[in-house]
Amino acid sequence: QVKLVESGGGSVQSGGSLRLSCVASGYIYSTHSMGWFRQAPGKEREGGATIGNDGDTRYADSVKGRFTASEDNAKKILYLEMNSLKTEDTAMYYCAVGTSGACITMGRYFAGRFDLEDITPRFGSWGQGTQVTVSS
Repeated sequence: QVKLVESGGGSVQSGGSLRLSCVASGYIYSTHSMGWFRQAPGKEREGGATIGNDGDTRYADSVKGRFTASEDNAKKILYLEMNSLKTEDTAMYYCAVGTSGACITMGRYFAGRFDLEDITPRFGSWGQGTQVTVSS
């Protein structure tokens, strides 16, 4: 069983930066994908970023160029560097670990070819989330 714990959330002003961390414990297959999702109040959960086993990263258009996902495989830590934060980035942020193909599937979701319901089953373990609040 994989356990994921996110941290690093907080309150910042628009234009500020935060770095989220997601520490994984338990057994993770050497071939896997990791994902960052977020859910704003009153809105559906959405995918934000994903990183594949080979380090391939893909992003939603809403965060592309501002967010960077990375992974320290040795330490089993996933990071999300968030810069130029906007008020619309306010949400609960979740990390998830998925199959090796989940990164590709999530890329298709970002391209509008899949719905969230198509990709979430590919991520088997989820963290409890960390809150990010961006004020103007």
